Amino acid sequence: MKRRNFPVVNKIVPSSPAMKQSKREFYSSLNQTPVYTALPDWGSLPLHVVLHIFQYLPLIDRARASSVCRRWNEVFHIPDLWRKFEFELNQPATSYFKATHPDLIQQIIKKHATHLQYVSFKVDGSTESAEAACNILSQLVNCSIRTLGLISTAKPSFMNMSKLCKSHFVSALTVIFVNSKSLSSVKIEGTPVDDPSLKILVANNSDTLRLLKMNSCPHVSSDGILCVADHCQGLRELALNYYMLSDELLLALSSETHVNFEHLRIDVVSENPGQIEFCSIKKQSWDALIKHSPGVNIVMYFFLYEEEFEIFFKEETPVTHLYFGRSVSKAVLGRVGLNCPRLIELVVCANGLQTLDDELICIAKRCRNLTALGLSECEVSCSAFIEFVRLCGRRLTQLSIMEEVLVPDDNYSLDEIHTEVSKHLGRIWFPDVMPVW
Repeated sequence: MKRRNFPVVNKIVPSSPAMKQSKREFYSSLNQTPVYTALPDWGSLPLHVVLHIFQYLPLIDRARASSVCRRWNEVFHIPDLWRKFEFELNQPATSYFKATHPDLIQQIIKKHATHLQYVSFKVDGSTESAEAACNILSQLVNCSIRTLGLISTAKPSFMNMSKLCKSHFVSALTVIFVNSKSLSSVKIEGTPVDDPSLKILVANNSDTLRLLKMNSCPHVSSDGILCVADHCQGLRELALNYYMLSDELLLALSSETHVNFEHLRIDVVSENPGQIEFCSIKKQSWDALIKHSPGVNIVMYFFLYEEEFEIFFKEETPVTHLYFGRSVSKAVLGRVGLNCPRLIELVVCANGLQTLDDELICIAKRCRNLTALGLSECEVSCSAFIEFVRLCGRRLTQLSIMEEVLVPDDNYSLDEIHTEVSKHLGRIWFPDVMPVW
């Protein structure tokens, strides 16, 4: 290939004073000693800084970081780093989540069992995982635990254990209740814990217990929960199944010696449809609780069939957050509007093919604290929905409505509704749309 020859034009341009000045600065800078930016030495960071970073790392990343240098390995074994730990126990065949490696669990128990104060177990529905949790729990009997969580990510879990293992579980849990003199938070789901073990919990931690969550614990009765309320005067939060709720329990939480209650969650679940009779709670008991703790949040989750709603909302109920996980009738929602004046949030997952126009408007008129609404698999005419939003006004901070819920009528189409709703809310709003994959 021939190289192409281009003419070179030498053109002399007289230098301006400004150009001469810039040249002097350029050559002057060449004579200066160069300045190098020192790279940070991560190994020399103060221990408390590295400790703070480690606390935000997932366990596997924390373990890997400990092999970077000797200093980081020292931080990895500082007791403060192991005051809080979550054991994730699951089988690859039954869970998408990665389990805590068994070798790492044994290392933690061997070196840091006495340091653990905030412990939780996440267990899938397999018998192997539940028995592994039982085995670990029995090795923590000498800990002074403040927060304990036994959480099932699938049901049944702990209740699937053999009879011998269940007995072993309750014994280990009871020893922890005895040794931990400062338990402040206990969250237990689907375990064989029973009334006698709760009494031991109360006997040793009555001055410190602030939160108790008991869900799907068939061996715990309303008397066991009442024992907690009677003796733990500092209890502020309680979560339980409806069958544990009683008038005596609400009155115990309303006693003069009890602190102001903050949060009560009630799961209303029928494990055997048609076979469980729900007892009603007297209005006087609810009134006593509200008088004693006027700011209490009362959250109710319903997973019932329509025929099981008979006793609910027939008189004033001070519920603040209400979630219907299954289909609920127009009649029940009508009673909600009439008898739930403290309602703040309402979520209806399903209703059927009858429009909820009158029920929603009644709720808007009578529930003056309502700030959040969610509707799915039910029907509301566009005109009624706009009237609902107009009545509630800008206090509606959350409004999640599936587009399929809204039924066009003579006054409004789906294309027009977002404009009207946005005007009343004072912000741009659109209905939720089911994604198409």
